[in-house]
Amino acid sequence: MSAMWTVKVLGLAAVALPLGLELLGRLLRRLRPAGTLNQVLFFPSEVACVEHIFSSLSPRSCLCPLPHGVETSLSRLLRSVLSATSSLDLCVFAFSNMNLSRAVLALHDRGVAVRVLTDRDYVTISGSQIGVLRKAGICARCDASSVHMHHKFALVDGRLLITGSLNWTLTAVQSNTENVVVTEEPDLVRPFAEEFLRLWERNDPARSLRPQRPKLQPGSAD
Repeated sequence: MSAMWTVKVLGLAAVALPLGLELLGRLLRRLRPAGTLNQVLFFPSEVACVEHIFSSLSPRSCLCPLPHGVETSLSRLLRSVLSATSSLDLCVFAFSNMNLSRAVLALHDRGVAVRVLTDRDYVTISGSQIGVLRKAGICARCDASSVHMHHKFALVDGRLLITGSLNWTLTAVQSNTENVVVTEEPDLVRPFAEEFLRLWERNDPARSLRPQRPKLQPGSAD
Protein backbone atom coordinates (compact mmCIF):
# COMPACT_ATOMS: atom_id res chain seq x y z
CA MET A 1 0.00 0.00 0.00
CA SER A 2 2.78 2.43 0.92
CA ALA A 3 4.63 1.66 -2.33
CA MET A 4 1.52 2.48 -4.39
CA TRP A 5 1.03 5.70 -2.42
CA THR A 6 4.64 6.67 -3.12
CA VAL A 7 4.15 6.08 -6.85
CA LYS A 8 1.04 8.29 -6.83
CA VAL A 9 2.83 11.06 -4.98
CA LEU A 10 5.75 10.94 -7.40
CA GLY A 11 3.35 11.03 -10.34
CA LEU A 12 1.57 14.07 -8.97
CA ALA A 13 4.90 15.76 -8.32
CA ALA A 14 6.01 15.11 -11.90
CA VAL A 15 2.89 16.87 -13.15
CA ALA A 16 2.93 19.70 -10.61
CA LEU A 17 6.59 20.69 -11.06
CA PRO A 18 6.34 21.86 -14.70
CA LEU A 19 3.11 23.67 -13.93
CA GLY A 20 4.72 25.37 -10.95
CA LEU A 21 7.71 26.46 -13.03
CA GLU A 22 5.42 27.85 -15.73
CA LEU A 23 3.40 29.81 -13.15
CA LEU A 24 6.63 31.13 -11.61
CA GLY A 25 7.84 32.26 -15.04
CA ARG A 26 4.59 34.10 -15.68
CA LEU A 27 4.81 35.77 -12.27
CA LEU A 28 8.37 36.94 -12.89
CA ARG A 29 7.38 38.34 -16.29
CA ARG A 30 4.55 40.26 -14.66
CA LEU A 31 6.90 41.62 -12.01
CA ARG A 32 9.28 42.99 -14.67
CA PRO A 33 9.39 46.80 -14.41
CA ALA A 34 6.75 48.48 -16.53
CA GLY A 35 8.09 50.17 -19.64
CA THR A 36 11.17 47.98 -20.02
CA LEU A 37 12.36 48.60 -23.56
CA ASN A 38 12.83 45.66 -25.91
CA GLN A 39 13.09 46.58 -29.57
CA VAL A 40 14.35 44.88 -32.73
CA LEU A 41 15.52 46.89 -35.74
CA PHE A 42 16.20 45.47 -39.18
CA PHE A 43 18.35 46.93 -41.93
CA PRO A 44 18.88 48.12 -44.63
CA SER A 45 17.09 51.21 -43.43
CA GLU A 46 14.86 53.29 -45.65
CA VAL A 47 16.69 56.44 -46.74
CA ALA A 48 15.00 59.46 -45.17
CA CYS A 49 15.88 62.84 -43.67
CA VAL A 50 17.01 62.71 -40.03
CA GLU A 51 17.62 66.43 -39.44
CA HIS A 52 14.64 66.70 -37.08
CA ILE A 53 16.26 64.14 -34.76
CA PHE A 54 19.17 66.49 -34.15
CA SER A 55 17.11 69.63 -33.66
CA SER A 56 13.72 70.85 -32.49
CA LEU A 57 12.77 71.92 -36.01
CA SER A 58 9.80 70.39 -37.74
CA PRO A 59 10.66 67.78 -40.41
CA ARG A 60 8.81 70.00 -42.90
CA SER A 61 11.26 72.85 -42.34
CA CYS A 62 14.10 70.94 -44.03
CA LEU A 63 14.39 71.53 -47.77
CA CYS A 64 16.51 68.48 -48.67
CA PRO A 65 15.08 66.10 -51.33
CA LEU A 66 14.83 63.09 -48.98
CA PRO A 67 11.48 61.90 -47.53
CA HIS A 68 10.58 63.71 -44.30
CA GLY A 69 8.77 62.64 -41.14
CA VAL A 70 9.45 58.95 -41.87
CA GLU A 71 10.33 56.68 -38.95
CA THR A 72 13.08 54.28 -40.01
CA SER A 73 15.43 51.79 -38.39
CA LEU A 74 18.20 54.39 -38.56
CA SER A 75 16.06 57.08 -36.93
CA ARG A 76 15.11 54.68 -34.11
CA LEU A 77 18.78 53.76 -33.64
CA LEU A 78 19.76 57.44 -33.53
CA ARG A 79 17.08 58.17 -30.93
CA SER A 80 18.35 55.32 -28.77
CA VAL A 81 21.92 56.63 -28.93
CA LEU A 82 20.83 60.22 -28.30
CA SER A 83 18.81 59.17 -25.25
CA ALA A 84 22.07 59.05 -23.26
CA THR A 85 22.22 61.56 -20.41
CA SER A 86 25.38 60.53 -18.55
CA SER A 87 27.46 58.02 -20.54
CA LEU A 88 27.89 56.20 -23.84
CA ASP A 89 30.26 53.24 -24.16
CA LEU A 90 30.70 52.21 -27.77
CA CYS A 91 32.46 49.05 -28.90
CA VAL A 92 32.38 48.77 -32.69
CA PHE A 93 34.47 47.12 -35.40
CA ALA A 94 34.07 49.79 -38.09
CA PHE A 95 32.68 53.31 -37.68
CA SER A 96 32.18 55.52 -40.73
CA ASN A 97 28.50 56.48 -40.68
CA MET A 98 28.23 60.27 -40.59
CA ASN A 99 24.83 60.44 -38.88
CA LEU A 100 25.87 58.08 -36.10
CA SER A 101 29.11 60.03 -35.71
CA ARG A 102 27.07 63.21 -35.50
CA ALA A 103 24.98 61.67 -32.72
CA VAL A 104 28.08 60.70 -30.72
CA LEU A 105 29.56 64.18 -31.17
CA ALA A 106 26.28 65.74 -30.05
CA LEU A 107 26.38 63.69 -26.85
CA HIS A 108 29.97 64.77 -26.22
CA ASP A 109 28.99 68.43 -26.70
CA ARG A 110 26.19 67.86 -24.20
CA GLY A 111 28.67 66.74 -21.56
CA VAL A 112 27.92 63.02 -21.83
CA ALA A 113 30.97 60.86 -21.03
CA VAL A 114 31.80 58.99 -24.25
CA ARG A 115 34.25 56.09 -24.57
CA VAL A 116 34.91 54.36 -27.89
CA LEU A 117 36.71 51.08 -28.45
CA THR A 118 37.44 49.93 -32.00
CA ASP A 119 39.57 47.59 -34.09
CA ARG A 120 43.06 48.95 -34.75
CA ASP A 121 43.09 47.87 -38.42
CA TYR A 122 39.95 49.87 -39.20
CA VAL A 123 40.88 53.18 -37.58
CA THR A 124 42.47 54.63 -40.71
CA ILE A 125 40.20 53.20 -43.42
CA SER A 126 38.63 55.69 -45.80
CA GLY A 127 35.78 57.53 -44.10
CA SER A 128 36.55 56.33 -40.59
CA GLN A 129 35.10 58.67 -37.98
CA ILE A 130 37.48 57.69 -35.18
CA GLY A 131 39.88 60.52 -36.03
CA VAL A 132 36.96 62.99 -36.04
CA LEU A 133 35.86 61.80 -32.60
CA ARG A 134 39.39 62.05 -31.22
CA LYS A 135 39.82 65.54 -32.63
CA ALA A 136 36.65 66.55 -30.77
CA GLY A 137 38.19 65.31 -27.51
CA ILE A 138 36.47 61.93 -27.27
CA CYS A 139 38.57 59.13 -25.82
CA ALA A 140 38.89 56.34 -28.38
CA ARG A 141 41.05 53.25 -27.90
CA CYS A 142 42.12 50.57 -30.36
CA ASP A 143 42.17 46.92 -29.48
CA ALA A 144 45.81 45.88 -29.43
CA SER A 145 45.28 42.11 -29.58
CA SER A 146 46.27 39.95 -32.54
CA VAL A 147 42.64 39.21 -33.42
CA HIS A 148 39.95 41.54 -34.72
CA MET A 149 37.81 43.39 -32.20
CA HIS A 150 34.59 42.42 -33.97
CA HIS A 151 32.01 43.54 -31.40
CA LYS A 152 29.18 45.88 -32.39
CA PHE A 153 27.47 47.13 -29.27
CA ALA A 154 26.80 50.30 -27.31
CA LEU A 155 25.78 50.92 -23.71
CA VAL A 156 23.66 53.97 -22.98
CA ASP A 157 23.88 55.24 -19.37
CA GLY A 158 24.82 51.70 -18.32
CA ARG A 159 21.13 50.74 -18.59
CA LEU A 160 20.40 50.32 -22.29
CA LEU A 161 22.11 47.86 -24.61
CA ILE A 162 22.29 48.30 -28.39
CA THR A 163 23.77 45.26 -30.12
CA GLY A 164 23.54 43.17 -33.27
CA SER A 165 25.27 42.50 -36.58
CA LEU A 166 25.34 46.15 -37.66
CA ASN A 167 28.66 47.91 -38.14
CA TRP A 168 28.29 51.69 -37.83
CA THR A 169 28.94 52.27 -41.54
CA LEU A 170 26.90 53.72 -44.40
CA THR A 171 27.02 50.42 -46.27
CA ALA A 172 25.70 48.45 -43.30
CA VAL A 173 22.88 50.93 -42.67
CA GLN A 174 21.73 51.39 -46.26
CA SER A 175 22.80 48.27 -48.16
CA ASN A 176 23.21 45.26 -45.88
CA THR A 177 20.72 42.87 -44.31
CA GLU A 178 21.44 43.49 -40.63
CA ASN A 179 19.82 43.40 -37.22
CA VAL A 180 20.00 45.42 -34.00
CA VAL A 181 18.47 44.62 -30.62
CA VAL A 182 17.77 47.47 -28.19
CA THR A 183 17.02 46.30 -24.67
CA GLU A 184 16.98 47.40 -21.04
CA GLU A 185 16.94 43.83 -19.68
CA PRO A 186 19.47 43.93 -16.79
CA ASP A 187 20.54 40.31 -17.32
CA LEU A 188 21.59 41.20 -20.87
CA VAL A 189 23.02 44.66 -20.18
CA ARG A 190 25.24 43.53 -17.30
CA PRO A 191 27.55 41.07 -19.15
CA PHE A 192 28.08 43.55 -21.98
CA ALA A 193 29.02 46.25 -19.45
CA GLU A 194 31.51 43.85 -17.88
CA GLU A 195 32.95 42.94 -21.29
CA PHE A 196 33.37 46.58 -22.25
CA LEU A 197 35.18 47.36 -18.99
CA ARG A 198 37.46 44.33 -19.44
CA LEU A 199 38.43 45.36 -22.98
CA TRP A 200 38.74 49.04 -22.06
CA GLU A 201 41.16 48.32 -19.24
CA ARG A 202 43.11 45.76 -21.29
CA ASN A 203 43.68 48.35 -24.00
CA ASP A 204 44.70 51.21 -21.72
CA PRO A 205 47.76 52.81 -23.44
CA ALA A 206 49.24 53.53 -20.01
CA ARG A 207 49.66 49.81 -19.41
CA SER A 208 52.32 49.54 -22.12
CA LEU A 209 54.26 52.41 -20.51
CA ARG A 210 54.44 50.85 -17.07
CA PRO A 211 57.82 49.28 -16.23
CA GLN A 212 57.68 45.53 -16.42
CA ARG A 213 59.05 43.47 -13.57
CA PRO A 214 62.10 41.52 -14.81
CA LYS A 215 61.64 37.80 -15.20
CA LEU A 216 63.49 35.67 -12.70
CA GLN A 217 66.12 33.31 -13.94
CA PRO A 218 65.62 29.62 -13.19
CA GLY A 219 66.83 28.86 -9.69
CA SER A 220 66.91 32.47 -8.51
CA ALA A 221 65.12 33.55 -5.36
CA ASP A 222 62.11 35.89 -5.40
